[in-house]
Amino acid sequence: MAEQHELMGGKLHIYKRENSRFWQCSAYLAGKNRRMTTKEESLSHAKEIAEDWFIELRGKARAGVLKGGKSFREAVKHFLAEYLTLVAPERNPYYMKNCQMRLRAHLLPFFGDKTLSEITPGLVQQYRVQRMTVRRPRPIKRELKPGEAEPLYPVPTRSTLHQEIVALRQVLKAANRQGWLEYVPDLSPPYKASGKVTHRAWFSPEEYQQLYEATRRRAQKPLNNRHRWTCEQMHDYVLFMANTGLRPDEAARLELRDVRIVKDTGSKETILEIEVRGKRGVGWCKSTSGAVLPFKRLCDRERLQAEAAIDSAARAAGQPTSVRTAKESCKVKPGPTDKLFPSSQRELFNAILGDLNLKHDRDGNIRTTYSLRHTYICFRLMEGADIYQIAKNCRTSVEMIEKFYAAHIKTMLDATAINVRKGVIQRERESREGGPEDAIRKDRRVRKGGPTPTPRRGRNARESAMDQR
Repeated sequence: MAEQHELMGGKLHIYKRENSRFWQCSAYLAGKNRRMTTKEESLSHAKEIAEDWFIELRGKARAGVLKGGKSFREAVKHFLAEYLTLVAPERNPYYMKNCQMRLRAHLLPFFGDKTLSEITPGLVQQYRVQRMTVRRPRPIKRELKPGEAEPLYPVPTRSTLHQEIVALRQVLKAANRQGWLEYVPDLSPPYKASGKVTHRAWFSPEEYQQLYEATRRRAQKPLNNRHRWTCEQMHDYVLFMANTGLRPDEAARLELRDVRIVKDTGSKETILEIEVRGKRGVGWCKSTSGAVLPFKRLCDRERLQAEAAIDSAARAAGQPTSVRTAKESCKVKPGPTDKLFPSSQRELFNAILGDLNLKHDRDGNIRTTYSLRHTYICFRLMEGADIYQIAKNCRTSVEMIEKFYAAHIKTMLDATAINVRKGVIQRERESREGGPEDAIRKDRRVRKGGPTPTPRRGRNARESAMDQR
């Protein structure tokens, strides 16, 4: 049993652990049990040091300098247990993994040992400055060559830093719900002005023509014949996405049974009617006629049957799973429940963009498969489609289209309404109302020998009728 003594009316405790020769002291202040070693073997000296330490702590507590409560590390542990249980079924696993990574790699090393009350807007600003200035070395699996500089992590972008602050705010909100934090501090950047509204990266008609011609050439003559199927899929993917406006994640979830070829009653064209499942739930999309032929090719193109499906079919036929038929027998046409695009097209798409020097637009925006959706929206606007119908078909809002797409489309501007002249408007008005002779006021009396009233130019018949009343 460790030896213990009480001081300051039982508020201060001095004790010695069994495996230590030094005296320790402890006291409960500001909602937290605090400990310190006196580094003294003499009991009398240890009591003096412990009393001075307690008096100093009590002065800090009265001045409001001494902070207490739960630490940020404890709040993160509670937040993850709550967040992963309640939100995981509704969010993408990749998003959940990134959220944990931000907390573990960036936020915990900086805020981990601080109490929740110590996290102030000033401290968060210090975190932003550190992230933008301090670059950590990036681990590599190979040895550095002589004279080669050690690779460093890049400076985080604005969106990356914003996502980290969002994760920090979620932890603080969870702590506030538990009563560990009185209020969530203001985490908004202090010097942020109105963000520059930039358009989304898209392909102009000339650039889009370069893209689909390049994918067509690669589908006809692939660099390696074993990649022919992938290149053919890539060509149909580009045409399908640019004529439907689907998001890449929506296209990845798409099954053959979700798409139907129908005859549009309004335009009398053959189009695709797609049941879309994505971040906006279940919605509908009607494509242009240019998506029909790529979809037919996707349905008719044979693909290698999955190995698990082959094993299952072998078991059902009573054959051992190690027995395989000829190579061609493993190729089957996709069924109704098969994915329309079973594999990711990102690597090949980026390679083709690199060959065409189209990876970035003139403003430096990176083009991805998402740019095919932006291209679809811009092409529809250039053709004069109704912006509300485009928003419904793309499962987005009119505000988003007006902000990021319509602002830089030249066909959205009416030169006739902009480049007007006063005389032109006056002549057009007179031609519509029957000419200036109809605008003569009939209620004006003419004195004997007086001048004959002249027509008042610019007054139409309706205004003359108002004068006669």
